[in-house]
Amino acid sequence: MNHYKQRMTLAAATVLLPLMVACGSAKGDSGAVSVEQPLTGVDWRVDSLTVGGTTRHAPAAARLRIDDGKAAGNLGCNQFSARATVDGDRITIGNLRTTRMACDKARMDFERALARALTTGTLVAKTDAAKLTLTDGDGDRVHLSRAPSE
Repeated sequence: MNHYKQRMTLAAATVLLPLMVACGSAKGDSGAVSVEQPLTGVDWRVDSLTVGGTTRHAPAAARLRIDDGKAAGNLGCNQFSARATVDGDRITIGNLRTTRMACDKARMDFERALARALTTGTLVAKTDAAKLTLTDGDGDRVHLSRAPSE
């Protein structure tokens, strides 16, 4: 009887081990398991913007949401909306319609740079856990994280 249990255990391990290895091998560059997050229908907080190798931290108000063919949010001072096309990991955001509030120079400079990064062409989106990076054709990047629920 003991010999029978050993053979059954070995047979089960032979079948299950390859399945466990295949399911558990989705490791990213950091060695952590990468969890794909949805891109649309999520409120994203803009954390920072990297342009020409220089990273600037975003004002607390900066947000982005892409949903149902449109993008909307806050550039750091002004609210915006625009048409958006999502095709897999590629996003194209059209001309921005914005409010016209004036803020301090640093926020306005950030806002102009963010608006340019979002609208200069097709963006490539990469999600990892609760993070999103949008990269334009020049290599400039918008770094976002899932906004906390209010």
